[in-house]
Amino acid sequence: MNIAAHPFLAAGGAGEHRTLIITLFSVFVAITLGITVWAGRQTKDATDFYAGGRSFSGFQNGLAISGDYMSAASFLGIAGAIALFGYDGFLYSIGFLVAWLVALLLVAEPLRNSGRFTMADVLAHRLQQRPVRTAAGTSTIVVSIFYLLAQMVGAGALVALLLGASGESSRRWIIVLVGLVMVLYVTIGGMKGTTWVQIVKAVLLIAGTLLITVLVLNKFGWSLSGLLGHAADKSGKGRAFLEPGLQYGKDSTSKLNFVSLGLALVLGTAGLPHILIRFYTVPTAKAARTSVNWAIGIIGAFYLMTIALGFGAAALVGPKAIIASNESGNTAAPLLAQEVGGGAGSTGGAVLLAVISAVAFATILAVVAGLTLASSASFAHDLWANVIKKGGTTEKEEVLTAKIAAVVIGVVSIALGIFAHRLNAAALVALAFAVAASANLPTILYSLFWKRFTTRGALWSIYGGLISSVTLVILSPVVSGNPKALFPGMSFDWFPLGNPGLVSIPLGFVLGWLGSVLSAEEPVARKYAELEVRALTGYGAH
Repeated sequence: MNIAAHPFLAAGGAGEHRTLIITLFSVFVAITLGITVWAGRQTKDATDFYAGGRSFSGFQNGLAISGDYMSAASFLGIAGAIALFGYDGFLYSIGFLVAWLVALLLVAEPLRNSGRFTMADVLAHRLQQRPVRTAAGTSTIVVSIFYLLAQMVGAGALVALLLGASGESSRRWIIVLVGLVMVLYVTIGGMKGTTWVQIVKAVLLIAGTLLITVLVLNKFGWSLSGLLGHAADKSGKGRAFLEPGLQYGKDSTSKLNFVSLGLALVLGTAGLPHILIRFYTVPTAKAARTSVNWAIGIIGAFYLMTIALGFGAAALVGPKAIIASNESGNTAAPLLAQEVGGGAGSTGGAVLLAVISAVAFATILAVVAGLTLASSASFAHDLWANVIKKGGTTEKEEVLTAKIAAVVIGVVSIALGIFAHRLNAAALVALAFAVAASANLPTILYSLFWKRFTTRGALWSIYGGLISSVTLVILSPVVSGNPKALFPGMSFDWFPLGNPGLVSIPLGFVLGWLGSVLSAEEPVARKYAELEVRALTGYGAH
């Protein structure tokens, strides 16, 4: 691809199909916003706002979970990682997919049976309510903000590509705009609006990805080896592009970084707040199990198709053109859509670029809405209603508080997203997975399956996992010490790994055990027995 001639990469190039692209893109966004407004009118109480009235079937919730999970990291970040790093980039796809088995086997059904609106509902059943809700609410908000950063970065790269905006200031304004739209989705639509947008977006994303996969494979005579061979040749790395070690594995630090990443990806899903609250939107435990089964099938098909997305982008667009558009590779998938649609300057290329970009943007908005809803619900339900007000609040006040919290969380995410635009979206999500697996997962598993677990154990596990993972991220090469870091001009990267999971996840489990063993609190056997019966049978579930 001739970068200089590319209408979206050439500095100041207007692009002859820019109006068509922006129009199609705007129509998609308007449709999803319309769905949100419609669903918002059906929201009457806290159960509607937080859990969609528990009115969604297993299949519908499976689609919504897929829509929630297949984020900007999946569509934009992974495609870019594969296009730039080949085999090592595909490791993200494997990790994200395998993680679902952990969620299905360990937490989906027990969590649906045991909780009401948030993760803290499960913990508060058998532990001291106020300190546990405070810790769980804090952890939920921090994890959600980490995940939101990835969506902001993906949105900034995507809309900048469509508008032909190459400057940093343009991307920053785009991130602000996305953040404002995100707040609208949550405050107007609640869980019902968010769920329907996620369902529509999942269908569109699978359809769009399948279309690109078919067009890419058709270009290479339906030969996967032909596609991989062309990708290796175009990458400039030769056979090394198709083998491990291009990004991870050259030295001991890289190998440890890979293990840390894998651990975070596989264990993180079961602790993600916006995924956990999705299990509360179905009427029964059986529907929760069904929804996860559907989600695994849909997500599995999608991640298989990332092979065509990533290696197709490497073969047809080329790493140089991708990096020229976005240094972290976040625009690889839209550029590939333009290329297989007929190339830069063609009507087919412009239409396919607009459609795929609109789908990607709907992806970002749906995931962002789910994340904002999870964190604002946790603040309103756990921190405000049960800790600050000690249960002395109405449902109407609680929902209003959640909407105000959504605005505040949106503003914080916008502010942080402005600085994070240099980072790859998939790498940012991996950090959120590490924090979730360190702070949330140990506490959930101990609470559900260990009779001797105490309030001190929960607090040590949540705060210990949270503080250690966030501190190690701050001291890692992600934040400082290199040109692609959050603060490239500074250097305090004393922790050598790009992902803290290898240290912080085991620490979260150890602290949960140690806090419980050293606690003078005697666990209430009756409370654990009640939780165990409810988790296994669904008896007494909301």
